[in-house]
Amino acid sequence: MGLFDNVLGAGESLIRNEDALDFEFLPKVLPFREKEQKNIAECMKPLFQGRNGRNAVMHGPPGVGKTAAARHVLREIEEKTDEIYPIYINCWQCNSSYQVMVEICDQLGYRLVQNKKTTDLYKVVASMINKDGKSAAFIFDEIDKAEEYDFLYFLLNDVYRKSLVLITNFDTWIITLDERIKSRLTPLVIKFGPYTQHETREIMKQRMGYAFPAGVWEDDAFQKVADKTFELRDIRTGLFIMRESALVAESQSRKKITVTDVEKALENLDGFSVKKSTELEEDSKFILDIVKENSGQKIGDLFSIYQKKGGKHTYKTFQRKIADLDQNSFISTKRLKGDGGNTTIIEKKLTDFD
Repeated sequence: MGLFDNVLGAGESLIRNEDALDFEFLPKVLPFREKEQKNIAECMKPLFQGRNGRNAVMHGPPGVGKTAAARHVLREIEEKTDEIYPIYINCWQCNSSYQVMVEICDQLGYRLVQNKKTTDLYKVVASMINKDGKSAAFIFDEIDKAEEYDFLYFLLNDVYRKSLVLITNFDTWIITLDERIKSRLTPLVIKFGPYTQHETREIMKQRMGYAFPAGVWEDDAFQKVADKTFELRDIRTGLFIMRESALVAESQSRKKITVTDVEKALENLDGFSVKKSTELEEDSKFILDIVKENSGQKIGDLFSIYQKKGGKHTYKTFQRKIADLDQNSFISTKRLKGDGGNTTIIEKKLTDFD
């Protein structure tokens, strides 16, 4: 029997639209975040009148619709006017002022960034946005992943008409900001709470409708996914379970997704990461590789290996990067008590979805 004898034919995939199972997919209607979207829109409304907008900090746990809500507002701006530049930056991927400015230039349509310093790019961005009475609506996602915040000071100080919306998982992040930036930002704080069980089920039902042909999911299988998603309080993880369940069913050449398929998919959940390792900054990739090669070591021992291999950051920065990798499910950490005090053990995930 051949290895691919049981593969479904080209027209027999259980998934109709795989993009709808991506957490970055924007459905036409974003349910249960109307109030939060209205708050974001209120901050940006003055831009339509040629005035400076208000700024906001959005916070809440992962997978509760912060990014989707903000990007929905940007999409409406893009559809309504050409006088406001809608700019979205993920600070996980662009974590320095230079990288942020290069990305903004790209979104403004300016490509001649080679051999330009950050200060040169500041001038380009200010000139392009300020000319002809235009303005900009900025979304900075995962703002807490930025290494420094000079770009915020520049935008707040030198761009005349703008609205900055900063997204973070942490309600205390704003405390860490430099007072010069904080005093200029004076943001509206928008809190995103977890979805209720009913809201979770309806969101997953909506995504199921986008992603799958009617009748593919058995009712009890879908309910198990919805219940697990609510338990984990993360829509993104629920989408992963839904996709994995379909792949399990396809691997068995079944045309229905059953509870058994969902249970099998849940076995893969330990290794799931919302991020891909290819999206990590270079130093975080470097640290992740060290963990994979030295799983089960104490954090202090890993830091010594990091230094011997050429790592330049301080121990405090190394600790923060380890915490980021743990939070985003690339690695796992556990605290152990010993005679000499507490220590942290760092382990790689058993399953790797790079």
